[in-house]
Amino acid sequence: MKMKKRFSSRRGIYLLPNLLTTAGLFAGFYAVVASMQGRFEYAAIAIFIAMIMDGLDGRMARMANAQSDFGAEYDSMADMVSFGIAPALVIYNWALSDLGKFGWLATFVYVVAAALRLARFNTQVETADKRYFQGLASPSAAAILAGLVWLGAEYQWQAGAYGVYIGILTIVTGLLMVSNFRYSSFKEVKWKEKVPFIGMLVVVLLFILIASEPPLVLFVGFGIYALSGPLMTVWRIKDIRAERKQRQLEMGADSTAETERVDGPDVNGSETDKSKE
Repeated sequence: MKMKKRFSSRRGIYLLPNLLTTAGLFAGFYAVVASMQGRFEYAAIAIFIAMIMDGLDGRMARMANAQSDFGAEYDSMADMVSFGIAPALVIYNWALSDLGKFGWLATFVYVVAAALRLARFNTQVETADKRYFQGLASPSAAAILAGLVWLGAEYQWQAGAYGVYIGILTIVTGLLMVSNFRYSSFKEVKWKEKVPFIGMLVVVLLFILIASEPPLVLFVGFGIYALSGPLMTVWRIKDIRAERKQRQLEMGADSTAETERVDGPDVNGSETDKSKE
């Protein structure tokens, strides 16, 4: 009886976190279907819903102590659909379908980059610095494309007229995912600790901004986050060079002082020579 119970527990899966992952997968699939029907606003919103589900399933698994290898693999596959294939097809159907090879190649670059990004994340999850992401995270990359589609649908842009620029943005977003730029993961934020009262006001203001103009605020916000990686990397390189230069100056000053101490003028000898004169 005990062996049978142990076997059944090993073969079972945790319901709630995997249910949230399935909801995110459904949202990503619905985004593709909605874009094929020309309902681009719904498609973009569905990708953002998939982002919310992706953020909740991992936290729910940790809170309920329901983490498993199956859940991690399932979540990765769902992310590939929701944040790799879905945004690429939505942006293709919205703006790139009339560009021929360039259109589908631009979206294919994004899909491949998303797959490589997820594969690299899965292989480095145990050794990577938890405070940072190496490369733009796939949900953030998907949010840029979905935010652009939502913004265009909201303001009724003629997306075909800007197809080349949108294709370039799609390629650049994909390349940022496989880059070595460091992005803050915000995991060092201690959500359970007390914060100043002004912090709560900032959060409320952020919600008001998103509610007033969701597509614009989300697209600009995630766009700024995408730029933060290169800027953070350049700033870090400058700091490293400044520290290295300061270290070299300190080492040079120490070596000069050591040389003066060892090879400096002999005071006693000078006085002796003067007495002889």
